[in-house]
Amino acid sequence: MVTTLTILIAIVCVMLMVVVLVQNPKGGGVDSTFGGAAANQVFGAAKSTDFIEKLTWGLAAALFILCIITAIIVSQSAGIGAGEIPLQSQQ
Repeated sequence: MVTTLTILIAIVCVMLMVVVLVQNPKGGGVDSTFGGAAANQVFGAAKSTDFIEKLTWGLAAALFILCIITAIIVSQSAGIGAGEIPLQSQQ
């Protein structure tokens, strides 16, 4: 289960990096990156920016939720209760 969640986290991270890199820092969106007028014809200038922004927020939320779920599952499988800090054994 943890392996599956880790793979999902990695996939979401890669997708988030791609989506962030596609965005134009000046707010131009996808249109200047993927061929100018061709992207405007597919989505329209405002639609492409809205879609990329919503996709970015969705992927960020998915990453946050997956990380929280993974941390809960790992702490439960390790036998660590809520608020407990695992201590090293003294030798």
